[in-house]
Amino acid sequence: MNLLLVFIPISLLLEYVFHAPPLWVFGAATVAIIPLADWLRKATEQVAARAGQTIGGLLNVTFGNLAELIIAIFVLLGGNVAVVKAQITGSIIGNGLLGLGLAILIGSFGRSRQKFSGENAGQLNSMLFLVVVALLLPALFDLTERLPAFAAGSAAARTNLDEYLSLGVAVVLILVYGLNLVYTLVTHKDVFALEEEEHQGTLWPVWQAAAVLLGATALIALESELLSGALDESSTALGLSPFFLGIIVLAVVGNFAEYIAGSYFARQGKIGLAINIAIGATIQVALFTAPLLVIISYLIGKPMNLVFSSPLELVAIVAVALIVTTVTKDGEATWFEGVMLIAVYLLLGLAFYFVTPSEETRTQRRDWPAQGAMHLQEQPGLPLIPA
Repeated sequence: MNLLLVFIPISLLLEYVFHAPPLWVFGAATVAIIPLADWLRKATEQVAARAGQTIGGLLNVTFGNLAELIIAIFVLLGGNVAVVKAQITGSIIGNGLLGLGLAILIGSFGRSRQKFSGENAGQLNSMLFLVVVALLLPALFDLTERLPAFAAGSAAARTNLDEYLSLGVAVVLILVYGLNLVYTLVTHKDVFALEEEEHQGTLWPVWQAAAVLLGATALIALESELLSGALDESSTALGLSPFFLGIIVLAVVGNFAEYIAGSYFARQGKIGLAINIAIGATIQVALFTAPLLVIISYLIGKPMNLVFSSPLELVAIVAVALIVTTVTKDGEATWFEGVMLIAVYLLLGLAFYFVTPSEETRTQRRDWPAQGAMHLQEQPGLPLIPA
């Protein structure tokens, strides 16, 4: 994977020296993020190894989805709100289906079945269904407000209500996620403790781990800025919608290092750890990363709600919870269950490939601060959320 680091200077040369077509810049930046995300994971593990199980767990949670978060922030700054939402959905289905499916399949080579803690898996599955409720609720609320019996005064008023609800949901989800960390890492850590992985090799000095952590973060931010700037023109050149790039390409790039880590541990016979990585990352995206993006979107003046208007995205999120729970509920995994998870991901990917978002959806809410404020001023009885 370290060979891919060469794409960092390549992407910079393409953008700032040769002024290459956006598609070339997009491709180089996308590939460059993959090894950077892996180095970010390594540095986090080094710091966590010195900090102890509880603090180490918190550090892994904090930085586990940092690459994905940085990509989403820069895409959000570019005004592509719909792409950020697609990236959230793509991360959920990618971690829960593709990441877990690969881990189970690769870990099953030479093994008839793999056993893991059903109690730990049950806790994770319960959180998955909380994810389903949390992400379905804003969409159902928006649909309810469109019905004659509940209709808001105008589309702008409904948008304002969606924003209020999304902010409230975001706060609740972050609180629940924080309490879940306390539950699994502090008060009930003996129940949910996994077999600790012995660190291979010499631990890095603290300064080296911190330097790699900061350096990888800065470079991911730089590459994400290049990627975001070339997103729209690259989608046109490829004949793909930005929606598809967000839900498949950006989501996979941001989580690729976790797929590798999960598959590695599964191959070593530590399928419980692999399951914890895959499902835990899915939960983190929904209960921490997505709500955090909602809050950040207000701070940077690009407000985003949690209303997933595509029924296909909602079906995908429900499908993840159902099939992952079905596969892991018995505390055993076989290679064919890994195949089923990957098959569901491929089927959803096909549907996302052929779906055709309208031009309005492609640029959803890009000019909200100006237009939204103007419309909301026409509703004197409705409080205005500052942009």
